Amino acid sequence: MDVKSAFLNGDLKEEVYVEQPAGFISTGNEHKVFKLKKALYGLHQAPRAWNAKLDETLLSFRFRRSPSEHAIYTRRNGEAQLVVGVYVDDLVIIGASCDDIKQFKKEMADAFKMSDLGLLRYYLGIEVRQSARGTSISQGAYAAKILERSGMAGCNPCQVPMATRLKLSKRSTEPLVDATAYRSIVGSLRYLVNTRPDLAFAVGYVSRFLEEPRKDHLAAVKQILRYVAGTKSWGLRYERKKESKSS
Repeated sequence: MDVKSAFLNGDLKEEVYVEQPAGFISTGNEHKVFKLKKALYGLHQAPRAWNAKLDETLLSFRFRRSPSEHAIYTRRNGEAQLVVGVYVDDLVIIGASCDDIKQFKKEMADAFKMSDLGLLRYYLGIEVRQSARGTSISQGAYAAKILERSGMAGCNPCQVPMATRLKLSKRSTEPLVDATAYRSIVGSLRYLVNTRPDLAFAVGYVSRFLEEPRKDHLAAVKQILRYVAGTKSWGLRYERKKESKSS
């Protein structure tokens, strides 16, 4: 689900005044200003005000916020659990009971203007496919963007993300490379690891050299990119648990 004009729902605790916008100036009161009751887009405190409003609303719906991940909320109804993931104004809803999900959607629609986007298919660069057999997640489009941004879109793929027994050092005497570009590529690859655990070790290794990357460090990163080029469609699959037949 998506909250329409989310930031406009935030309640302001501070006193904020704005000038009358062009085209909406009250005749005879040109010298006056407006005192805001709600947040506006562009205010520094608007994102925080919206987050506080959403948090207050979900807690009033008997949700509990995760103590370790504040963007995750859970609510139990007997044995069934409802999980809601929040990213600014987007909500991912997960639950074992369709009735609980419908009830929550109705509660949110009563509290805010909402858009129901249906079954989850794409979220924060992660592609989601759901079927009766299970759920698979991948980042093929995101991987393609990484290759394009790094100038490796047409590169020859390789079979492994890192050469066997590769040894890199911070004391390397190879020439320095553009640190900003290196950090950008490695940072993007770290996000790709969300659905590609086969990259975790190699990406973690090249991440050690973000401070002062050199040519041999970049060569290792390019090997990872060539591996990604040949495995863009790879991801994770979670098989649906088969119900055991009663004897």
